[in-house]
Amino acid sequence: MEPQKKHCFYLLLTLMIVPIYASTALGLGGKRGGGVLVGGWQPIKNITEPHVKEIGEYAVKEYNKESKSQLTFVSVVKGETQVVAGINYRLIVATKDGALAKNYQAVVWEKVWEQFRNLTSFTPVKA
Repeated sequence: MEPQKKHCFYLLLTLMIVPIYASTALGLGGKRGGGVLVGGWQPIKNITEPHVKEIGEYAVKEYNKESKSQLTFVSVVKGETQVVAGINYRLIVATKDGALAKNYQAVVWEKVWEQFRNLTSFTPVKA
């Protein structure tokens, strides 16, 4: 196969597989009237899924780097995803700062096919 055709083939394959992977891996597909709603927030059905936990851990780690904090990730309490040019994750993460437990809302933008992640926001959740 010519290099240019091979490149186009892989690009098309990626564009087809990534949305399918995201939909199935996050439990977004199928059951409610047609699956993923582009642009709308959808609840994550399985917040204990390893990839969701990884996003939560990433959010706390990045926040710590940016703010010179020392929060410890505990768990993902709740989460939603939004299909954009990639996927936005809006998670409620439980953290500890020493003995003090606190929840934060973290928004992480991810493009799996580019191995890209960005912490968009990290704000305390009012009790």
